[in-house]
Amino acid sequence: MVNSCVRDHARLVRKQLGSVLTMAALSLAATSPMAGCAQSSLVSDAGDGRATESWALTKTVEVDGRQGIAAENGWYWVSGSTTLSKYDRNWNLVATNDAPFKKGYELEVNHIGDIDVYNNEVYCGVELFEDGVASNIQIAVYDADTLELKRTFNFERSSGQDECSGICVNPDTRIVSMCSWTGTGDHIYNYDLSTGSYLGKVRLSPAPTWIQGIAYHDGAYYLTADDGDADEGAPDHVYSFEPADGASKAQVRPAKAVDDVRLQGEIEGLSFDEGSNEMLVLYNRGARIKQGMPVGFYDGYDHEIHEVYVYGARP
Repeated sequence: MVNSCVRDHARLVRKQLGSVLTMAALSLAATSPMAGCAQSSLVSDAGDGRATESWALTKTVEVDGRQGIAAENGWYWVSGSTTLSKYDRNWNLVATNDAPFKKGYELEVNHIGDIDVYNNEVYCGVELFEDGVASNIQIAVYDADTLELKRTFNFERSSGQDECSGICVNPDTRIVSMCSWTGTGDHIYNYDLSTGSYLGKVRLSPAPTWIQGIAYHDGAYYLTADDGDADEGAPDHVYSFEPADGASKAQVRPAKAVDDVRLQGEIEGLSFDEGSNEMLVLYNRGARIKQGMPVGFYDGYDHEIHEVYVYGARP
């Protein structure tokens, strides 16, 4: 499909650009008198780029969507670009909506990113993505049981946000936050949970490259970044930052290099199972993309596989 090819091409370009910028930043960090300062998304505020948290892989589960993951009260939800699915605590598929845009939208949309669940409602960042450009960005809320659309909120155009790759709900502040993997990915965009009113944006410093997902857990926000290189076996990463009331800037730190997947591919959304204190990361593997076009699969694959990697926090 044209849209998927354009999106794949954009991801290829951004990965190549991200690699060049990261190498340049690391070189500068080694020679500059300001080497202790953060120079890229792979360099922490301490200047060493090491992960600041410890998560141990406990299991991997194959799912039917490639975009987002959410958890609440022992249930799991997965988003594809055009699907929503629900799983029970044993990861059995119990419901699917394969036409989530069929009714209820005043503005046309065709893509779902990473998702979240709050009070038995699925929060989605949706958009119309055509020819490399996103428009009609909205917060869409679905019933977590029926997976049917309940209501939508339009984004604030004056915010400068030009794409939505993920969304999360902060239950402590009752704020909905959206992220972007395009040029506006250096900010998080906040909305009031009750009214949908735009509250402002927070600048990420340093900004991770090509953000794919966002989640809130235990007083901190977590981000997934598609900043690795599958062909080189270089992993994507998880980052985190702690919000401050009224602050317009947040200090980002590396939380985990996702170097324990079965095959490097493309990181997508993430979530936390609060009941089990587990981090869930959605990862795609198997498909090979060159010059924005699918040209087959890596050795041993004949289709793309979508998996949730489940991590427990080390003491």
